Amino acid sequence: MQTTILANIPSPPQGVWYLGPIPLRAYAICIMIGILLALWVTHRRYTARGGDADMVWDAAIVAIPAGIIGGRLYHVITDNDKYFCDTCNPVDALNVTAGGLGIWGAVALGAVAVAALFRWKKVPLAPFADAVAPGIILGQAVGRLGNWFNQEIYGRPTDVPWALDIFYRVDDNGEFAPLTGTSTGEVITSVHPTFLYELLWNLLIFALLILIDRRFRLAQGSIFALYVAGYTLGRFWIELMRDDSATMILGQRVNTWVSAIVFLAAVAVFLWLQRRRRAVVNETE
Repeated sequence: MQTTILANIPSPPQGVWYLGPIPLRAYAICIMIGILLALWVTHRRYTARGGDADMVWDAAIVAIPAGIIGGRLYHVITDNDKYFCDTCNPVDALNVTAGGLGIWGAVALGAVAVAALFRWKKVPLAPFADAVAPGIILGQAVGRLGNWFNQEIYGRPTDVPWALDIFYRVDDNGEFAPLTGTSTGEVITSVHPTFLYELLWNLLIFALLILIDRRFRLAQGSIFALYVAGYTLGRFWIELMRDDSATMILGQRVNTWVSAIVFLAAVAVFLWLQRRRRAVVNETE
């Protein structure tokens, strides 16, 4: 019996191009576009609230490098077997351009760096956090396209019409090179495009954050808490669909646990912020 595939999503034939000796990596380009979009959204939202535009650029100066370092640290720690084994080269842990940035570490260390900056400059952090939240998740959505080019962050094999075809890629010597090589046209497998699921989920959360911020009067810091809760809720069910190698804890992927724990923490913070706001309002009446 022959199975006819009606329509599959193809992977890009390659994720790296060369301008002479200079490699142009799609993953890095997507990350940079995502950062620029996040900055644009944050600048508009923060200045509309009366914030100082210079604080946006100051925050970017500390958040971007801190985010890259934090994201890489999280990835290396949770996937340490890829870099520290008998046949591994530990130096590869520093090769950010090959992919591997954990959003958890990026947001966490980036947030710490920005919080330290605002504390040093004696500027309230919560209004900026609410302004930056939609921009962050929009940037994350664009960044997921980098995973598409790298043929990574995908789910289990499937025959759904929107399945993602993973191509066999080789380098100039004909050796298997999934990240840096060029497609031979051979399809290795067809899988759930979890990168696309997360991209679409992030766009949905972006739209909801903008809508909620316009429609409701919430305590300062609430939009950022909702961003964290919304993202981790989606990441939880998407992680359950993934089939690539990952560190496992009690039978579940480490990011599944992190998603659940951070989601509960974000919801608790959101509720606490609303309770504190109501208490302040009652005291002033």
